[in-house]
Amino acid sequence: MHMGLIGLGRMGGNMRERLRRAGHTVVGFDRNPELSDASGLRDMVAQLPESPRVVWLMVPVQAVDSVLDELVGLLSDGDIVIDGGNSKWTNDKEHAARLAERGVRFLDVGVSGGVWGLEYGYALMVGGDSADVQHCMPLFEALKPEGDYGFVHSGGHGAGHFAKMVHNGIEYAMMQAYAEGWELLMASEEVENVSATFESWREGSVVRSWLLDLLVAALEKDPDLQKIRGYAEDSGEGRWTVEAALDLAVPVPAISASLFARFVSRQDDSPAMKMIAALRNEFGGHAVLPEDD
Repeated sequence: MHMGLIGLGRMGGNMRERLRRAGHTVVGFDRNPELSDASGLRDMVAQLPESPRVVWLMVPVQAVDSVLDELVGLLSDGDIVIDGGNSKWTNDKEHAARLAERGVRFLDVGVSGGVWGLEYGYALMVGGDSADVQHCMPLFEALKPEGDYGFVHSGGHGAGHFAKMVHNGIEYAMMQAYAEGWELLMASEEVENVSATFESWREGSVVRSWLLDLLVAALEKDPDLQKIRGYAEDSGEGRWTVEAALDLAVPVPAISASLFARFVSRQDDSPAMKMIAALRNEFGGHAVLPEDD
């Protein structure tokens, strides 16, 4: 297939490479000309010969509307736009309706995999019409991990981003639990080798996970996390998860607590937040703040 990809940052650039390795033709556009395959959106669309064209957005939520405003005038009836960024699910139906007025179809795709997706594949959660999902399946198959898992058609417009939002809320809570356990072990006098204790849990333990593997990797680089300031941003999806839980009257105490813990990190240098910052850097390449000298 031929596909346009807008946004070639930490995830978008690796997605382009993984799709190309699978034999697809990807024309990428980024504001950084050193990364871009096209001089602008018009040039990118012009390089896509297939009809319907597929254009995938990997841009921040703040940029989605402006990109769509420019893009919609360049596309034709039957073309498909995929929003694969961390967009708020409540906007998806509006975007689908707006594009439909021009005959352009829309899918929302929650994408997980961080900086490791190129090697291991991306978990994809898709929202939209079944016919459009089926048309794009060769792209999804190339991006997902090998095997039976890593892809789901979650439902109609908004379902993909809603599923990814909840996924990230769970991620918040899991990281917070690991971080608090690490701080408690570090504070104890009984446990002499905290890093080895976490490493031992990678097999056989019920708390083993990829996040635990990344935690161990972070500790190998900096056993006491002395090089990292205990400050962790929130991407927005944790907030949206709590907001949705309030709207639906669903109790989410662990996710809520993990979100507010990030706010605590902005007031004092928390040992647990050092681990949260380290984990975010390991799985997503998110920036960390160095400790002041």
